Amino acid sequence: KKYQLVSTTYYVGRVRTDGSEKSQHMFNQQRKLLAHLRKHNVKYSLGYLLKSDGKFHEKGVDVNMALDMLVATYENLCDHIILISSDTDLLPAILKVKNKGKTVEYVGFSHQASLAMIANCSEPTLLKVDDIKPFLAHS
Repeated sequence: KKYQLVSTTYYVGRVRTDGSEKSQHMFNQQRKLLAHLRKHNVKYSLGYLLKSDGKFHEKGVDVNMALDMLVATYENLCDHIILISSDTDLLPAILKVKNKGKTVEYVGFSHQASLAMIANCSEPTLLKVDDIKPFLAHS
């Protein structure tokens, strides 16, 4: 299928430093990533990271994704949304988008695909490791 790309947005939790070496490293890596995205005209939307039990968890990222999907639908900015996420918290937004006559393509990995996303999106695209190998940096 041929689609005209309207926009691409990367959703991620914003890394903040807490003085630790790990958080500083994560912060620096994220700065590099965001600069790379900007260079390639990819928008990004930042939620936040919450540290709990020594682990970081993204918060607000799914809300930003759902909101952008609904805005794109209700403002008729696109006809087809390609969603690279297995977050089932997005299902209510997906169903509303489909109810408004738009299509949602779920992109996931074949070895850990979300059955709920496959069942509820308009079409699934399941990637295998061999599909992404050409795009991985070689060390």
